[in-house]
Amino acid sequence: MTTPANRRSRNITEGVARAPNRSMYYAMGYKETDFGKPMIGIANGHSTITPCNSGLQRLADAAEAELKASGANPQVFGVPTISDGMAMGTEGMKYSLVSREVIADCVETCVGGQWMDGVLVIGGCDKNMPGGMMGILRANVPAVYVYGGTILPGKYKGQDLNIVSVFEAVGQFSAGKMSEEDFCQIERRAIPGSGSCGGMYTANTMSSAFEALGMSLPYASTMANVEDPIVEHTKAAARALVGAVKADIKPRDIVTKKSIENAVAVIMATGGSTNAVLHFLAIAHAAEVAWSIDDFERMRRKVPVLCDLKPSGRYLAIDLHRAGGIPAVMKVLLDAGLLHGDCITVTGKTVAENLAEVAPLRADQDVIRPVAKALYAEGHLAILKGNLSPEGAVAKITGLKNPVMTGPARVFDDEQSALAAIMAGRIKPGDVMVLRYLGPKGGPGMPEMLAPTGALIGQGLGESVGLITDGRFSGGTWGMVVGHVAPEAHAGGLIAFIHEGDSVTIDAHKLLLQLNVADDEIARRRAGWKQPAPRYTRGVLAKFARNAASASRGAVLDGD
Repeated sequence: MTTPANRRSRNITEGVARAPNRSMYYAMGYKETDFGKPMIGIANGHSTITPCNSGLQRLADAAEAELKASGANPQVFGVPTISDGMAMGTEGMKYSLVSREVIADCVETCVGGQWMDGVLVIGGCDKNMPGGMMGILRANVPAVYVYGGTILPGKYKGQDLNIVSVFEAVGQFSAGKMSEEDFCQIERRAIPGSGSCGGMYTANTMSSAFEALGMSLPYASTMANVEDPIVEHTKAAARALVGAVKADIKPRDIVTKKSIENAVAVIMATGGSTNAVLHFLAIAHAAEVAWSIDDFERMRRKVPVLCDLKPSGRYLAIDLHRAGGIPAVMKVLLDAGLLHGDCITVTGKTVAENLAEVAPLRADQDVIRPVAKALYAEGHLAILKGNLSPEGAVAKITGLKNPVMTGPARVFDDEQSALAAIMAGRIKPGDVMVLRYLGPKGGPGMPEMLAPTGALIGQGLGESVGLITDGRFSGGTWGMVVGHVAPEAHAGGLIAFIHEGDSVTIDAHKLLLQLNVADDEIARRRAGWKQPAPRYTRGVLAKFARNAASASRGAVLDGD
């Protein structure tokens, strides 16, 4: 039987291609003795496109050096990234979810095409995490995920700032609630250096979930990119990967239904991003694990929110790290019987073994709460159904005084006109904004709606105006918002047939998303509807639109 440590040597020493294969490796400095060593890929997400990824090169360099020192042959290849924060509100945002698939394809292609024995994936921005993990699971050779780290907060007038501060400042400035000087200073100071957006937004949500999943090392997910401990952590991850190669611990040994439950428990406990629903549906699909959108609701009902983190709370990811990090959260959950302690991890130890030495919660911090003093008794990511979303929609319901409203629909077929209406003061308390034709196929690419939701918060309308969309939300979004409405408008979902002024109900208590229009009128509208022509007919966006599954299935491209 071929073992991981000799896959590469067997591949290049068998058959008629033996000499040409070896020659190409000699050109890269290989010696005869190197052909018996495992080849470990380093999928490097370094990029100067975004601060999320601009600090990754030193981690890739550290991983490369440590793999060599540990008796492996590292081979570096690149994966792309799209900055959600920079693309937000523009046509570029349509490429964000697409990049998840491109990254997954890159990892799978390089690992499979070069017959690698293992892979270490380094990423920063939002789609780097699910894309890298999906590629890891498709390739299914020993692997570890190294998160590039969170950003430190910006500062202005004694307040911590982050990327969402800027989007909310837009709304405050447009409403006359902020001076131009303050607005400009927040814009300039919010992002002080490299690292991923600082709250429990999508990047930090996914990194935390990967730690809970067992595919990253303990404490990996909340370190700051600019602080030195992350370099030593990367070296430790490289050593752990070499150990996993020797022990033949593969990703699909680690990523099981039970470990996904662990990951989702941590997502709920930390108040993580709505995007985690979409991405873990896709990750489970890549791992060939049975997991549906209804499983998130099942987990929500039993896992409390323990962490007081932005966007709806007070603290940032670096504060969570200093309070004990994800191991401290997992220890609370494990002790409460809300984690599977027997799941194996990339360290070769079980979850329970990894957490055995984790200290109890410190009394001098209030970032992480014990179960008895949870912020919310149940999780925050609710799956709403009803005639508007028979396949399900996702609402983040924490931080709201009353997550129930019925109001008149204000209908928009694109994000830009919706934002313009908010900025012009045409959206009033009690309105329910409907943003449609923004789903996986209709967008295409299911863009995020942080610009309009941030503007609503900035104008003080976050709890009094509802917003539903077949698009997505940033991890930084909070408010009376429901996304991932499925079926989407472009596929003939009921959201396509809403008229201006129709009564729409959002009820997170009843898990209901409802268009209050008679069935015969809905049937009449459906009969007169014609699917719009695709926005793109060539290139990557067109390919995504043709192949993407429903959001309720993770918007995967290789579904049945």
